[in-house]
Amino acid sequence: MAINMDELKERVVASQEADAQFTHSIRVCMASGCLSSQSDLLKKELEAELKKRGLEKTCQIKGVGCFGPCANGPVIAVEPNGPMYQEVKVTDIPAIVEALDTKPVEKLVLPTDTPFFNRQVKIVLENSGKIDPESIEDYIAAGGFEGLVRALHEMTPQEVIDSLTKANLRGRGGGGYPTGLKWSTVAKAEGAHKYVICNGDEGDPGAFMDRSVMEADPFRVLEGMLIAGYAVGADYGYLYVRAEYPLAVKMLKAAIRQATKQGFLGKNICGTPFSFEVDIRLGAGAFVCGEETALIASIEGKRGQPRPRPPYPAESGLWGYPTLINNVETYANIAPIIRRGMEWFHDIGFHKNRGTKVFALSGKINNIGLIEVPMGITLREIIYDIGGGIPNGKAFKALQTGGPSGGCIPAEHLDTPISYESLSQLGSMMGSGGMIIMDETSCMVDVAKYFMEFCMDESCGKCVPCRVGTAHMYDLLSKICDGSATLDDLALLEQLCDVVKNTSLCGLGQSSPNPVLSTLRYFRDEYMAHIVEKRCPAGVCKMKHAVEA
Repeated sequence: MAINMDELKERVVASQEADAQFTHSIRVCMASGCLSSQSDLLKKELEAELKKRGLEKTCQIKGVGCFGPCANGPVIAVEPNGPMYQEVKVTDIPAIVEALDTKPVEKLVLPTDTPFFNRQVKIVLENSGKIDPESIEDYIAAGGFEGLVRALHEMTPQEVIDSLTKANLRGRGGGGYPTGLKWSTVAKAEGAHKYVICNGDEGDPGAFMDRSVMEADPFRVLEGMLIAGYAVGADYGYLYVRAEYPLAVKMLKAAIRQATKQGFLGKNICGTPFSFEVDIRLGAGAFVCGEETALIASIEGKRGQPRPRPPYPAESGLWGYPTLINNVETYANIAPIIRRGMEWFHDIGFHKNRGTKVFALSGKINNIGLIEVPMGITLREIIYDIGGGIPNGKAFKALQTGGPSGGCIPAEHLDTPISYESLSQLGSMMGSGGMIIMDETSCMVDVAKYFMEFCMDESCGKCVPCRVGTAHMYDLLSKICDGSATLDDLALLEQLCDVVKNTSLCGLGQSSPNPVLSTLRYFRDEYMAHIVEKRCPAGVCKMKHAVEA
């Protein structure tokens, strides 16, 4: 099926006219968070209530992705210009339908004129909560596939790569490697075949950004992969998603099926010589498979273990062929850049950090949920403006970014602007976007022990520094927490951090000491209290070896 820009615009108009036939539209969040609170039952009850009142032809019910305020679910929104409702129950449905043409049901209204909503800048999440993720018509009406059609009909592969380079898009998987440079390397590599891989193996504790994007806007991810395939000369792609994300997998399968039927996947896409197919591979939940070479091994049917680099996947990746690997959020940025232009993207953010970043706010914060903010916003603005501050009048203590590979940032650095470089200088990292907030009741030694236990359990065991070192560091942290450690144990812990960081094979081992190093850097007094005074300042650790009064 050959599709050009004019035909795509005609389909947009047709889809918008179809929606315009309805007087009202009720959008029901069907993402994992709201589904866990039975939003699917709400949707069925809404449909039944509308039919009962004879309103099914004037009011549209649409299942959509995450609105953002995850802790307030189930969330639904009424259009046009209607309210957003929170914590909706089945018994609330008659009142909501009754209020379509009158005043909103005040007790359920979620205020949207707040910093949580109006301080965000949405690129990756622009369709989340707005379109039906299972409807290719909805995606097209929102500008979907316009970037792909423009790239195929109006740009050369090199012009696509140049656009990303000039936009200064950096990989959103954590390392911040320049996307244009990575794509250029794959495009120049020699190989009978080339592959594009989307890394959807989001394994950081407290991270749910990629999952939400795949659930809310799967066509956007596919479009990014398609543009990537065209730019680097690949004809096959793999979506690597952990099996613990069944809803994301369902949405992606539906998207692949519809995109193939509509001619956006398969042979001679949009009437051009470009052909591309996509398949899904499920991961078994191994954190190490977030590392590129371990992920490749898993797709090949081998045990998910990393290998030494070079050669890098861009030169020798999947089955020995040049392979491009980016994460979900990176691919979700591609189509908007091609559609709106590199200058538009470059105008957002600051210095070497352009565009936006999606974060998952969790922990001791009032507004738990999914946010997207421009690069350069400060940590204080995220926590106290968008996040709404710390609950129950407690004092902020630390912020964990980057998951087990990141570090803990104290209050004294809250005015730091978000960037890859600034977070690294603080002993943490951007990571994929998990952001866990801790208050005064958190013990930082216990936090370090928690993340070390995670790294120890998730170590693939291939190299000794990671396999043995993380276990030994965990034992030392356990001794500190129970009051049996000495200052010599602390010195040994610091030595092990240095050894593991500098001798481990892959990023999991190399970064595993970060939570320990950062808490030692900023909260050393808590370590000393545990070791010397045999007490936990936060009252979290059970000091089995406390000094008798």
